[in-house]
Amino acid sequence: MRCLIVYCHPNPQSLTAAIRDRVILGLTAGGHETRVIDLYAQSFNPVLSAQERADYHTPEMNEANVGEHLAELRWCEALIFVYPTWWYGPPAILKGWLDRVWVPHATFEMPDQMKPIGRVLTNIRVIAAVSTLGSPWWWWKLSMGEPGRKILLRGLSVICNARCKTLWLGLHQIDSASADKRKAFLNKVERAFKALK
Repeated sequence: MRCLIVYCHPNPQSLTAAIRDRVILGLTAGGHETRVIDLYAQSFNPVLSAQERADYHTPEMNEANVGEHLAELRWCEALIFVYPTWWYGPPAILKGWLDRVWVPHATFEMPDQMKPIGRVLTNIRVIAAVSTLGSPWWWWKLSMGEPGRKILLRGLSVICNARCKTLWLGLHQIDSASADKRKAFLNKVERAFKALK
């Protein structure tokens, strides 16, 4: 399977970087092809400009500044996000990537009164996300409603393949997680992506 990893962390020595590496190891062991978009390393600009907003609904014009990213989305069969959860959601740079890259006509068809949002990226049949979170799992799930997970898995899967599968792996209470807990999570991540189908 062709797998695109969208990686997001400013510190190359972070646990999130180690998670990315384990995702790649697992995918490689499973016989998958991988590519990585490193948003911080690319200095991706998350700000949707006034001109981009004006061109947002215009086919082709809305692709002008993000063509390389759209080409990667059209190439992949699995889309995998690796990022830290900050303030219950993805970092601003990742949210900005969604705002600027996931444009109408190229990634979805706009809904109207007679039909819902339309699928365009039907090549994507798996969406996965791996994140670290400061909150305990029960607070994240019951009190906050899992906002980051819903944005990336639910929000995107409805415009991908009709049978799109999703996978979420989260390491909660990261600030107090022991070395053993972190190691166990890294091993779990590698196994999960080795088994990806």
